[in-house]
Amino acid sequence: MADTPYLGQTIDVVLGQEYLTWLWFRSETRSGQFQTPDGDPYFLYVEQRVSVQGGEGETLETATVSGNLSELREARLGLSTGKKVNRALIRIEHDPEAWQLSLKAEDFALGGLKTPKVEKADSEDDDPDAAFLEKMFLIEKCLTYLDASYNDFLNVRLAPEWDDEVRQIGRWLEMAE
Repeated sequence: MADTPYLGQTIDVVLGQEYLTWLWFRSETRSGQFQTPDGDPYFLYVEQRVSVQGGEGETLETATVSGNLSELREARLGLSTGKKVNRALIRIEHDPEAWQLSLKAEDFALGGLKTPKVEKADSEDDDPDAAFLEKMFLIEKCLTYLDASYNDFLNVRLAPEWDDEVRQIGRWLEMAE
């Protein structure tokens, strides 16, 4: 029974793939500019490593493209042939802080989360829990930015204008060829 997918799994995967594709599109076409619902601006970029996947069962194909500041042309070509983004390396910046993480479309699992550096206590008088609490705060802040971007995606995805957004993504893909 553990291997049996739950009813919503297919929808979750599709939404995750569409979200990562949309994030990549938005991060490139809007110079990475996003904002939280309360108006706090931040930057989010899909960078350096993207994995695209297409097909089903035995015909499932995955292509992972990586490179330092790469334009990821091969991954974009995969998108134009019907593959979907299934994993991406994401960088979030909120001056002067920066986070980096890998995000999977399948289950929104975070991997390799790197937060801004946390300073260690200098003296015995400092609170021993301060560094841990600061790290937890930074993780929560990162998740807040991811949640805000997903909320933006859902607002676009569930609106009648989604077809226009899909056409814009198509034009963005054509520009990379």
